[in-house]
Amino acid sequence: MNKTEFIDVLSGKLDCSKAEAGRIVDAYHATTLEGLKKFGSVSFVGHGAFKVTKRAARKGRNPRTGEEIQIKAANQVKFSPGSKLKEAVN
Repeated sequence: MNKTEFIDVLSGKLDCSKAEAGRIVDAYHATTLEGLKKFGSVSFVGHGAFKVTKRAARKGRNPRTGEEIQIKAANQVKFSPGSKLKEAVN
């Protein structure tokens, strides 16, 4: 399911326009990003949790040339599914 399909389903469930459902989805994404930036994690009981983790610098290889390169340290987001989400897909 892509974003457009998700918005179509959401607008039907909320009995609202697709434009309004799109604004809700966009607000959800923006709020989640703000929470990750400010607090480092965002949790939804039963659904799961997004958490910012640090990835250390490491050495890698350029796949075209085989040359060794240095990959910078970076932040990444990890998602841990909650119990209700695990049950729903199993």
